[in-house]
Amino acid sequence: MGKVNTKIQDMDVKGKIVVLRCDFNVPIENGKILDDSKIKASLETIEYLQDKDCKIVLLSHLGNIKSEEDKLKNSLQPVAIRLSELLDMTVGFSKQTRSIPLWEKVRAMQSGDIILLENTRFEDFPKKLESKIDTQLAMYWASLGDIFINDAFGSLHRVHTSTAGIAKHIPSGIGFLVQKELENLDNHVLNAAKPFTVIMGGSKVEDKLLLIERLLPKCDNLLLGGRLANAFLDALGFESGFSNISYDRDLLEKLKVLMLDNKEKIMLPLDAVVSSSYDSSVAMYRLIDKIDPNDLIYDIGARTIEKYKTAITESATVFMNGTVGLYEDRRFANGTKEILNLVANSEATTIIGGGDAVSASYRFGFADKMTYISSGGGASLEYIAKRKLPVLDYIDGEEEPYEILEI
Repeated sequence: MGKVNTKIQDMDVKGKIVVLRCDFNVPIENGKILDDSKIKASLETIEYLQDKDCKIVLLSHLGNIKSEEDKLKNSLQPVAIRLSELLDMTVGFSKQTRSIPLWEKVRAMQSGDIILLENTRFEDFPKKLESKIDTQLAMYWASLGDIFINDAFGSLHRVHTSTAGIAKHIPSGIGFLVQKELENLDNHVLNAAKPFTVIMGGSKVEDKLLLIERLLPKCDNLLLGGRLANAFLDALGFESGFSNISYDRDLLEKLKVLMLDNKEKIMLPLDAVVSSSYDSSVAMYRLIDKIDPNDLIYDIGARTIEKYKTAITESATVFMNGTVGLYEDRRFANGTKEILNLVANSEATTIIGGGDAVSASYRFGFADKMTYISSGGGASLEYIAKRKLPVLDYIDGEEEPYEILEI
């Protein structure tokens, strides 16, 4: 990573209007926040700005917005309510992402006031103005403040309007959360004591392929779970059960080559806990070579846990990103719970790398036993793999100007 030129504590923010990009991409169900750890992680920077008599405009994304229906379930209003509770003050909320009245409202704010704008990805439907960096949108959000601070570590690998575009138009820097994340990943992962074990789960196979390729030379063990493991099993010719996802041949061939070239590092499940495509209420145990085409693989089994235990207990550093099963359902939670237990009680330096792994750590009571809990999922992995994150280049002013997109 190139040197980050500007940190929040090095900037003159006194009395300024600060546009603060946070990561409030939290799980919300029926209007209730299930895990507020990301919100709490933003408080240090928010409270620092309040102490400096700043007016604070908060931006964040939540979920993916591909239709008007998506907007109904991905509003940030519950986050404004939770922030109000945590800060013991009223945090304003704007249902609009941009408008002249919103600009005027920001200008009328008093020192210490905070307003959270609606989900930045509402701008993604129908024209993806957030995700593709739209100059006019970037200029509008920049016009709301005097200074831009990016404290959304979990989004530093996504060059979007609200993460990178704003930095082209007003003085910019990074907040305390981003600084803390970079320092911990530098100290505990990039300079990891060996043996170094990576545990990776989740469903985004294509998104994680490049990261897997770049992590393999760095780690001694790569333990796989979730759909990632299923895709590798599929590539090796094993029955991976019923799925609505079909992987193209090129991807499967890449996974097969990776597996064959790294047999000594990559570990795959030996057994699984499955449900049935005919009856989702059942839960059954299967050896991996006995998976039925109608089985839905939702968790790893006891033999896999025992196999993975050896690598974990012999490691000096363990980095976990994603979970090995559908931990939200108690029938399929055992694998993730047991792996977290092994990690938490090992003698290794232990890093939880964002996403579902963080939520599961808190749910099962292991978070306090970890060396560090990262707020970034893909961002953590990309920083480990590349030693840089693209959004930081925009904040440093080192990135070439982006293409102007027509509205």
